[in-house]
Amino acid sequence: MALPATLNPLPHASKSDADDLLRQADNLSAAELDTLPFGLIQLDRTGRILKFNQTEAKLARINRDRQINRNFFDEVAPCTKVREFYGRFLHGLNQRSLYETFGFVFKFDHGWRNVAITMFYSEKTDSVWVLISQTSVTPPPGR
Repeated sequence: MALPATLNPLPHASKSDADDLLRQADNLSAAELDTLPFGLIQLDRTGRILKFNQTEAKLARINRDRQINRNFFDEVAPCTKVREFYGRFLHGLNQRSLYETFGFVFKFDHGWRNVAITMFYSEKTDSVWVLISQTSVTPPPGR
């Protein structure tokens, strides 16, 4: 399945490049994941983090190594445990088919990140890849 024409998580790449990258994510080494210009996180069926690239760690201002094996939805990014994000994750796992891009706002103490999220189910590893493309940073209200 290709990305819808209006949604491209990688604005400087073609949709087919984005498609190809997500389909090959399972084969990328940790070093290759770290060279990507966007965040990429791999989650198992329970939401446990299997891989977390350095780009996302820097953007989120967290230690990447401390995130491995933690539950993304409960421990790392509880703001994502909402229907718009977690619901899509669960539905995609249930259907064993997921390739969807949507806007989301991560709420950190240091500011809000407006991002484009692409979730892709990998049949090969029975996992979900979460691609996080930075769109902007907004200071929290009242600061």
